[in-house]
Amino acid sequence: MYIGGSLFLLALGAILSFAVQDSINGVDLVTTGYILMAVGVLGIILSLLMMSRARGEARGDARGDLPPR
Repeated sequence: MYIGGSLFLLALGAILSFAVQDSINGVDLVTTGYILMAVGVLGIILSLLMMSRARGEARGDARGDLPPR
């Protein structure tokens, strides 16, 4: 899941938590929205972490790739 998908989950969770006033039998929409927002935030954090790690390896900043000073 990349940043776009994470932002979508975050927005969908916020809509379910704060904007939807309807109810479905057996489903708590507020809790479902909070869960989706948490998954979205976790996805953004993991995506940024993976991007920074990939960028570091592409530049040669990984351990052992730099020449001694």
